Parts: sequence; C-alpha cells; structure tokens
Amino acid sequence: MLHRRVIGACAAVVATGALALTGLPGAVAADPAASATQTTGAPSTPSALSSVPPGLLKAMQRDLDLSADQARDRLVNEGTAGTVAGALRLTLGGDFAGAWVKGTEAETLTVATTDPADVSRIAAGGARAEVVDHSLAELDAAKAALDRAARKSATGAAPVWYVDVRTNSVVVHASEPAAARDFVEAAGVDHALVRVVESSERPRPLYDLRGGDAYYMGSGGRCSVGFPVTKGSQQGFATAGHCGRVGTGVSGHNRVALGTFQGSSFPGNDYAWVAANSSWTATPYVKTSSGTVQVAGSTQAAVGASICRSGSTTGWHCGTIQQHNTSVTYPEGTITGVTRTTVCAEPGDSGGAYISGSQAQGVTSGGSGNCRTGGTTYHQPINEILSVYGLTLKTTGGTPPTDPPPTDPPGEEPGGTWQAGKVYGIGDQVTYGGVGYRCLQGHQAQPGWEPPNTPALWQRM
Repeated sequence: MLHRRVIGACAAVVATGALALTGLPGAVAADPAASATQTTGAPSTPSALSSVPPGLLKAMQRDLDLSADQARDRLVNEGTAGTVAGALRLTLGGDFAGAWVKGTEAETLTVATTDPADVSRIAAGGARAEVVDHSLAELDAAKAALDRAARKSATGAAPVWYVDVRTNSVVVHASEPAAARDFVEAAGVDHALVRVVESSERPRPLYDLRGGDAYYMGSGGRCSVGFPVTKGSQQGFATAGHCGRVGTGVSGHNRVALGTFQGSSFPGNDYAWVAANSSWTATPYVKTSSGTVQVAGSTQAAVGASICRSGSTTGWHCGTIQQHNTSVTYPEGTITGVTRTTVCAEPGDSGGAYISGSQAQGVTSGGSGNCRTGGTTYHQPINEILSVYGLTLKTTGGTPPTDPPPTDPPGEEPGGTWQAGKVYGIGDQVTYGGVGYRCLQGHQAQPGWEPPNTPALWQRM
C-alpha cells in the first residue's frame, strides 16, 4: 500500500496501492502636439506598431469597443504620451502632481502641477496643464501611511485604496464609510487628502487550476489535480476517489482554501470531482517539468501509445499504455475499468493527470514501484468521470489530430441526437444532419467535433 504523511516523509514505494499522500483512513491574474513628438523622438506613425502582437489589437477592439484604426491610434498616442509625461515629470520636480490620457483623441495628455508658473512649460511640452492642490509626492506619502496602518489592523470594510491623480486625492473604497474614516484617522492622514467612495467591492485572489498541481485534504494529506472541469458555471477538477469523500474540504498548492469534494467513488472505482470556490479558475493545461501542455480533448489513446503523467510528488514522467479495462486489487478493495501503464508514480501523485499528446486520458489511481527503480501505474479513464458526474473537460478546443477536412456537403443542416458535452464510447450511435454515425473512439464531444467533421471519431453508417 502506497501511503505516507505530509509531515515527516517516509520512504519507499514497494507494493501495489493507491497513490494519495495520506488521504482517507486506510487509503491512501493621446497623441500630444506634434512639436512634443519631434522633441522626444517618440513614435507617432503606424510603424511604431510593427512589434505589437495581433492578438493584443484584437483584444482592444473587443474589450474597448474600438475599430482596428482606433486601436492602432490609441497605442501610438499612449506611447507618445508616456514619453512626454516622463520628461515633464523630471522638469517639474516636486510640483508634479500626476498625468493621464483619455482615449484615442489627439491632445488628450493632461499633466497636473501645484505651481501655476508651470502651465506654460507643460503646454510647451505638448500637454494640457491642470493646477491642483496636492503634489504626487504628498499623495503617495498619504497612501504609504494607509499601507502601514493596514499592516497593524484589518481593513475588511475598506479593502481598496489608491492615489487618483485625476481627482488629486487618495481614494478609499469602503462598504462602511465610517470604518474608512476611522482607518484614515488611525493612519494619521489628513482627511483633506482623502475621498471615501462607498463600494460593495470585495477583492479576492485569483488562482489557476492546472493538472498535476498539488492540493491538500482536510486531514492533512496531499494529492494531485487531475483535469480542470466545469459543471454549468461551477468550476473544479477531476481527481482520484481515494483522496477524499463527499464533503471533504481541500486547499490548493498554495494552501489557500480551494473547495470541496462533490462526488467520490472508492473502491469499485477510483474517481472524484472537487468543486472550486470563486478564487479558482479551471484552465485547459497540465503542468510539465518545463511549463504546461494544452488539453484539446479526451479521445482515448490505443494500447501501445505513449502517455505522460503529471503529479505533485514526482512531476512529469512518461511511458506507454499496456492495457485498458484492467482490474486491480488494493488493500481497500478491487478497482475495475482502469488503464495499466509503464509510467512511474509515488505517493502524492494520486489524482494527477495522464495525457497522450493533447488528449486527456485519466487520473492517477495507484501502482507499484517508484520513479527511481521503475514501476507500473493505473489510471481511471477521464471519460468515465466526465460521464458519471456530468462534467465538461476544460479544453483549448480544436479538432483531433490527423482528421481530414469535413466530408459532408456544405450547407447541410445540423441537428439530430449528437450533443456537445456528452461523452461517447466506442459503438455509440448518433444522428447528425439527418445521417447516422457510429463512434470509433471514446471522447467527450465539443463544438467543432461534429460527426461529419471528425471521421477519426465517427463512422458514417
């Protein structure tokens, strides 16, 4: 039986068993005036965009509601504005009170100063001048005082504060304005420098779920994330059943609260899924020794195919598939329907992801041997887990490798019994566009993988 505790590491892996690290009992984130451009040498033509990734321009168009020309103009204007603002900051010294730009329109760089005598210098530099009461240094000092005060006492009712150069103040967001004023008082900050904004904002850290990362069960044991999944709007991941029972709470690789086991089966099967809280996001990636690999689908690989595993104890290791539909007996009972491989694993790797190419295969169940001398491991096929719990694998999309172009005539109407998100096994029959198809390889269907588009998966009848 493969089993050890997080505290005080123990030893060798010698017998067949589940690969949790402790586990259950017994189991294991404006273009200024032309004169300024000439003075600074800042880019002001589309050639300045030659190194900008196309994806960035597309995202700006989508998220800022811009045309392609507006996105390009905005980048040029903002690049020039940054150079001009930096030069004017040096020129104004302690009088400088911040700078800001506005959209894609020309001459939208504003530079603030506490000295009216600076107005002509700002205009000569190619920006619009604004005279204000407080310098940027004064506002920064006030914010620093709030930072120090926050280290001494909780600020849950006032969770966000920042220097806002456009209003020449330090802004504090608070669900309870009175609490924000107390916070400012405790920090010794002049209230004339602060603007309290009532807000219901509750910031939280955001973390990614990746196959192979560690997670910790409430009992103190450690297992590994299998494949990130969704169930409707709920995000989470598939993993091994022996790692936790329904209701078991878990924390992530960083020991931050992650979520709770929603379903678990062991023995008989060895699968489970964990629903994540709102701090965590499912991603279509599996961790490797040098980065990540993308998960494009869940087409089952054939016997003899290469397969790799990611786990939180031994990392990234590869081998080959020996047999599907294997039964294996652990001390806790017999598990059926698992796949036998030559990939090594050790305690703590349980639940981790097996992937062949870009296709998800399963989650680590158990094995024998170790990653020093070699061994045999077993994984629970991912498609069964997806089917049992109604989960959708998080994928990058795309069609399975080696597929030829679509074979059905253009314009054929879709429809029938085929459904995206459903798991299909070999021999399953569906209709699509009035035509019948038989499944050739087990997989979870997704948009783009319609039967006429994927002859590697479906045979027309």
